[in-house]
Amino acid sequence: MTTTLITGGTVVSATGRGLADVLVDGERIVAVLTPGSELLGSDLTGSVDRVIDATGKYVIPGGVDAHTHMEMPFGGTHASDTFETGTRAAAWGGTTTIVDFVVQYPGQNILDQYHQWQEKAAGECAVDYGFHQILSDVQDSSLTAMDELMAEGVTSFKLFTAYKGVFLSDDGQILRAFQKGAQNGAMMMMHAENGSIIDVLQQQALDAGHTSPQWHGLTRPWQTEEEATHRAIMISHLTGAPLYVVHVSAKQAVEQIATARDKGMNVFGETCPQYLYLSLEEHLAAKSEQWGDFEGAKYVCSTPIRSHHDGHHDAMWQSLRTNDIQMVSTDHCPFCMKEQKELGRDSFTAIPNGMGSVENRMDLMYQGVVDGRITLERWVEITSTTPARMFGMYGRKGVIQPGADADIVVYDPNGHTSIGMGKAHHMNIDYSAWEGFEIDGHVDLVMSRGSVVVDDTGYIGRKGHGSYIKRGLTQYLS
Repeated sequence: MTTTLITGGTVVSATGRGLADVLVDGERIVAVLTPGSELLGSDLTGSVDRVIDATGKYVIPGGVDAHTHMEMPFGGTHASDTFETGTRAAAWGGTTTIVDFVVQYPGQNILDQYHQWQEKAAGECAVDYGFHQILSDVQDSSLTAMDELMAEGVTSFKLFTAYKGVFLSDDGQILRAFQKGAQNGAMMMMHAENGSIIDVLQQQALDAGHTSPQWHGLTRPWQTEEEATHRAIMISHLTGAPLYVVHVSAKQAVEQIATARDKGMNVFGETCPQYLYLSLEEHLAAKSEQWGDFEGAKYVCSTPIRSHHDGHHDAMWQSLRTNDIQMVSTDHCPFCMKEQKELGRDSFTAIPNGMGSVENRMDLMYQGVVDGRITLERWVEITSTTPARMFGMYGRKGVIQPGADADIVVYDPNGHTSIGMGKAHHMNIDYSAWEGFEIDGHVDLVMSRGSVVVDDTGYIGRKGHGSYIKRGLTQYLS
């Protein structure tokens, strides 16, 4: 097995930072040493196969993106990133683990869907991967399947309070699933929007002749997110199952989560870069020479990006500082403008929902460090350590310590990254939602289970390197 010594860098964890050398043997980290230590011999650099000089740079655990949708079928098309292209882009950006969603539509067999997703990903991924399971129609067979999937390492299950006829579960179905989660230790996940109200608001907008993308946001107001978040919290409280609210975008929904946490409940939330940086006014309502007022379709995702004027963005950053929101994922679900987003040219309700960010998350969140929004340690915590703990991978993922997988990123705080087409853009999408963003930092090297997959020459990984992670129970409960 190959031995590697990463020397001279500042190792950053969720709890601190310090100069240290990291020794990798094969796929695992075997030692974290004080610089100059002779614990393993007087000439360690001469006894290893490879030395990586990280002087002046940060050495951090590889990013864990716990919310992606590779190849997801939606609205008559599929997310444009495959497991191959999406995980390669993730590697470019310093993310070494994804947790993707197995999709179950009404009437589909859950276990059949799980096996289908395993077949999609097997031999394709550049980095390691795990799965959550979406539940759409909760029947007796669904509850039995939950137990079977737990044994397969799928220990988290997502339900929806929106998308009637596609994903929506009624409150009774959600209750039954949460009861099962309380029994078997699963983490219950919720897409929290009041779909019934949204459906009415959307129809009213269309009847009034409003078809442009900005109406996607205007017909999904913050009240629908706050109400559904509160409802999910009440079901969690009733059943005792832990609750994880995905892609939180509204400050009022954060307040519901914070209140529940202050009462000692196991309620958690994630946000995404789009809810920290992008706005309804500047992006959903954008116009361009090429696309006219359909330009905003690039930013159609659900929950929607919110208004700057209402203070959501500052509140979301604050929630990350105070741990009212625990982590940042991407909800990576990209669709090209041509032939995919274009399906909604005549109606914002037909625009495939989703954006591409899996490559950019680590950089975008590091810019928050540069801008004084979060600390360096918090950056590592919300992008790597907490996702690993939340979804049963910590110890193997999310940390630089002996015994952990050698998922390591060397990040240069003096480097620079320009995001956009022809720049930092390796996702399989015909536009960048982050076009023109400039990052005061740069991913210099990425190691996945001891193999360098990105270095100063570019991507040097390979399809099929990534392996399936059989996850354990959440390690984040109070």
